[in-house]
Amino acid sequence: MNSQLEEKINQKIKEVTEKSDEILKIINSLNELRTHSDSFAYGIAVGRLYNSFYYQCRRILKRNPTDEEFSEFVNILNKKQKEILNALRLG
Repeated sequence: MNSQLEEKINQKIKEVTEKSDEILKIINSLNELRTHSDSFAYGIAVGRLYNSFYYQCRRILKRNPTDEEFSEFVNILNKKQKEILNALRLG
């Protein structure tokens, strides 16, 4: 993966973990989803990261991500999963 792209992804993971209160506010505002808050919060975090990954590919590389880059992104998420869950107070 392009080093600049990987750096941006890691910055976004840090941002998501530091701003986990925003995700929790969203969940708390949606009464029907409170019983599924663990998976919903993680879904929001991963959605934010995926959006950022796709945007940064377009901005930095001037193209959509390749299958290999997407696989590398998924591997980064896998490595950081506990960190993200802990920031969301779910793991």
